Amino acid sequence: MHDILQIARLSPELERRLADEYAVHLLPAQVDPQTYLAANGAAIDAIVTTAMVGARAELIDALPGLRLIASRGVGYDTIDLAAARSRGIAVSYTPGVLTDCVADLAFGALVAAARNLCAADRFVRRGDWQRGRFPMATRVSGKRLGILGLGAIGRTIARRATGFDLEIRYHNRRPVDDVAYAFEPSLVELARWADFLVVSCSGGPDTTKLVSSEVIAALGAGGYLVNVSRGSVVDEAALVRALVEQRIAGAALDVYEREPHVPEQLLALDNVVLLPHISSSSRETFAAMEALVLENLRSFFARGELKTPVPSL
Repeated sequence: MHDILQIARLSPELERRLADEYAVHLLPAQVDPQTYLAANGAAIDAIVTTAMVGARAELIDALPGLRLIASRGVGYDTIDLAAARSRGIAVSYTPGVLTDCVADLAFGALVAAARNLCAADRFVRRGDWQRGRFPMATRVSGKRLGILGLGAIGRTIARRATGFDLEIRYHNRRPVDDVAYAFEPSLVELARWADFLVVSCSGGPDTTKLVSSEVIAALGAGGYLVNVSRGSVVDEAALVRALVEQRIAGAALDVYEREPHVPEQLLALDNVVLLPHISSSSRETFAAMEALVLENLRSFFARGELKTPVPSL
């Protein structure tokens, strides 16, 4: 039986299925994880983790027999891929199955920000409707949507947007051949053009603070930022200043720089939709992701192959 180091809590169903097939070592349950790893690390064949927790170099170094890191989630910026690949350790993730769910939430968050739905809900609950009308908001239909990152999720967001008659442009590392949307080589110019800028690119060093103070300034007083990517992609301090000073109209954020910490200044603002990193959090999507984790484990140990390996960059 293969030894699995589980370093993040998973659903009860997946934990049960892992325990049925493997010898599971649950790191979060250990009082002294370092001592536990020193005593048991040599036996570990695979890590099971999540995109939020990842696997850092120090952990990988503590597992001399490690052969596989299997992650639940589409992001892999929290996994030290260089450390893994330097030792020939395979890395899997769970793309595809969460694309629709993330796109649904991104577009729902966009509508919620533009129409100020969360503030309207609070307005009703406080009884303020008895004293007057809720302030006017912004129409979504017929506006301009800029997408940062036209991968699978970005494309699906774009398809959702066509139902609202939005004009679409995108910024990517390079133009995408098989889409009709206009490519904008400058992210600043995309922000200047857009009414809504949706961030759906990958995290990691190459995209850290890609949505800079200059990009945020270009979005302008009528623009909205929606981030379902990684908190690291946005200059969070610059975004907070712009929102507090009303230099952009609003934002919808599912991710933050230091999760679960949310900047205190945002909590008092009615022009921001704040979500607790739930873009893929539906029962159906989690079940599909966790099934794919199991598929990767089984395929790797049976044939040395992965169903969904992290791509070489």
